[in-house]
Amino acid sequence: MDAPEREPRLRGEARDAALRAQLEPLAPGERPLSVTVAAGVCLLLGAVNLGLWAAGADVANRPSASVVLLFALLSVAAAWGLWTVRYGAVLGFQAVLAATIIISGLSVFVAGNALALIVCTAVIVPGIWLFWKLVRVLARMQAPGPGA
Repeated sequence: MDAPEREPRLRGEARDAALRAQLEPLAPGERPLSVTVAAGVCLLLGAVNLGLWAAGADVANRPSASVVLLFALLSVAAAWGLWTVRYGAVLGFQAVLAATIIISGLSVFVAGNALALIVCTAVIVPGIWLFWKLVRVLARMQAPGPGA
């Protein structure tokens, strides 16, 4: 009995082109769940940072009001860019997310107690999930539209 012939495996540029052809571009006004989650994360981080500063949270070096407000404004701007599905905002968020995952991963090696390990894990695991989901969103944002 003859085995069915398999199609030759594509490699390099041919493989990339075939994968790009399968991508469905984002529809106008479409906002994938991962982008919505990322926007929520930005807003949450800005609000928590501002709230903790206003409550007088005890940190090693208490930042000035201008630094805290600048971070809050940047968080809101990033959230708006994500909400409106801007390529630069998604890419920028992904860069910051990657740095956060790496720093949290390295922090595991110097964690002094179980709580520190739990916090690192609580950043790493959802961070990796969100990063991976945003990769496909970026690819769909670059996909050529119909007739392109």
